[in-house]
Amino acid sequence: MTEDSSGSAEDGGSSSGASTLGSVDPADISWGIELTPEHPVDRLASLAKRAEDAGFDAAFTSSHYFNRDPWITLSRMADATDEIALGPGVVNPYETHPATLASAVATLDEVSGGRAVCGLGAGDRSTLAALGIDRDRPLRRVLETMQVARDLWAGETVTHDGAVTVEDASLNVDPVDVPVFVGAQGPGMLGMSAAHGDGVLINAAHPRDLAWASDQLDRGREKRAADRDPLRTLAFASTSVAETEAAAREAARPPVAFIAGGAAEPVLDRHDIDHEAAAAVSDALERGALTDAFEHVTPGMIDAFCVAGTVETVTDRYRVILEHVDGIVVGSPLGPDIGAAIERAATALSAASPN
Repeated sequence: MTEDSSGSAEDGGSSSGASTLGSVDPADISWGIELTPEHPVDRLASLAKRAEDAGFDAAFTSSHYFNRDPWITLSRMADATDEIALGPGVVNPYETHPATLASAVATLDEVSGGRAVCGLGAGDRSTLAALGIDRDRPLRRVLETMQVARDLWAGETVTHDGAVTVEDASLNVDPVDVPVFVGAQGPGMLGMSAAHGDGVLINAAHPRDLAWASDQLDRGREKRAADRDPLRTLAFASTSVAETEAAAREAARPPVAFIAGGAAEPVLDRHDIDHEAAAAVSDALERGALTDAFEHVTPGMIDAFCVAGTVETVTDRYRVILEHVDGIVVGSPLGPDIGAAIERAATALSAASPN
């Protein structure tokens, strides 16, 4: 793929044309779950099976250098399950070259029997900073990575020189068709995902943010090719569900710290969160002082960035969330008891979902 022959990256040109879908149809994903590889791989495989049995359609595994390798984890999850779709949620094109990323996803599709999905995003700014990586041109990198991956999955030899670079690259695997869900929060990434993605993972747990995101997606849909399938919209909602409200909220502190620490000022303003309080969280994360960062999380941050509480509380919030999106990915931490939280979250999703 070259920008001269297949359209500019801004236009989303790709020599493979409109993407076609293989074994995983984004329209079939309504209940997703994030299984963070902070636990032993065998346990995660068991949890993936538990999620499949509870009725989840897809399991996503986050990608951070300080956790276990997501690809090895996903491979074990594939061995332990039969039907649930599996993929990174999300992987970024900074730590991993787009061609290497495409190869990993294609391999996952092969070992899972066609169950791969690809959650692709710009990555967490503070985590990348810890590796000395400057998250430059995030929108173009994600868009061009999606284009390069699709062409490689189609069996093409790809040359591309832009925010990402490949020259005469190809994969020694059978062609695959893998849906790409773009992880998005800001207006540019949301608009791009609506124009070019198969689906979007909206990094939000509050209806106020999702209502705003819906407007950005509508603008992006105006640029979507007419022959593309409808965009599948999923709220990637940090969730902590437990027997008591207090236990659920305490378990929510770690993921909320990462969300609040990377939140843009307009997002903070939308929830009346003090900028200095958020900066304190962000500074601690960049220093690697995780405990300090978690202690700086305020009740208002938990309210804004996590669905935290009992099954009844979570059901009520999910019901409102589903007024704005097609489905929900139950994001980490899930709850203080992860195994029990899988069933509790499934109960909440079932009660909140339209009949």
